[in-house]
Amino acid sequence: MEHDHSYKLLFSHREMMADLLRGFVPAAWVQAVDLDTLERVPSNHISDDLRERDDDILWRVRWQDGWLYIYLLVEFQSTVYRYMAVRLMTYEGLLYEGLLRSQQPLPQRQLPPVVPIVLYNGRRPWTAPLDIAALIADAPGGVVIPKPSLPYLLLDVGRYAEADLAPLRNLVAALFRLENSRTPAEIQQVLGMLITWLREPAQESLRRAFTVWLRRVLLPARLPTVFIPEVQELVEVQAMLAERVVEWTQEWKEEGLRAGLQQGLQQGLAAERALLLRQAGIRFGATCVTALEPLLAGCEDTALLADIGEWIITSASETALLAHVRGSLGA
Repeated sequence: MEHDHSYKLLFSHREMMADLLRGFVPAAWVQAVDLDTLERVPSNHISDDLRERDDDILWRVRWQDGWLYIYLLVEFQSTVYRYMAVRLMTYEGLLYEGLLRSQQPLPQRQLPPVVPIVLYNGRRPWTAPLDIAALIADAPGGVVIPKPSLPYLLLDVGRYAEADLAPLRNLVAALFRLENSRTPAEIQQVLGMLITWLREPAQESLRRAFTVWLRRVLLPARLPTVFIPEVQELVEVQAMLAERVVEWTQEWKEEGLRAGLQQGLQQGLAAERALLLRQAGIRFGATCVTALEPLLAGCEDTALLADIGEWIITSASETALLAHVRGSLGA
């Protein structure tokens, strides 16, 4: 929840939305709008149902003789939500209802276009369909039934490479680089640029938003066991990192080593279980593999796995082997 609120705080600033569009929305309409006219949508333009959502950010920008609405949905799920397109279609409908109720003038009595954007920073790549049409089944027998189409733009933070982000003088690129950082030195490098870019007094609010996100979200996630003092400015974060870089770098390395060892252990256990299943298949056939696989699935006892390897060789029958394994596992 802290992550959601801090992102909303960041993208409530016009500079962030402008850089998001300039740097990460490869569409011709971005060149046709006047980014200086970007403004947050007044709450009276939004339906009550939509207004209650805390993690959504709605902007509009002047486009030709009317407004273009940009609906930024900030998602911080650890898993991919397959039906995101359905959610977005609902929100777009609620937005249009709110606009109609507000009795705003509509040029030629037409609704304004809406650009839905999903900003996702989960670890797994996003695999959900990017258009609701892909979620709707075809009618049987070759009957053609029209499907609604509502594509959305996905910004998957973890899929942007450092080599592509580093050359950009772009606030959102800096945010993505911080999200993908792995060492205190990488954070310090990006921080130095942000301090230079946001040095004007008029940018105090945005500096503060970055500081809050670093202090409450990014650094605690990277260093869960380290106390992080309260800071008010980006330069204070930079100074804090400089003072404690040796301690924090060691913490980073130890955390990475622990994660690496755990991953290596899991990979080794998976390989050992796969070898046992292969041996059981050679000795007793496919039915034995089918019965043995779910028994081994949760086993992380290396000594027991070694015993099972011996039982595969010495058991007189499949039944005897499975009895040994079930008895040892209490299954």
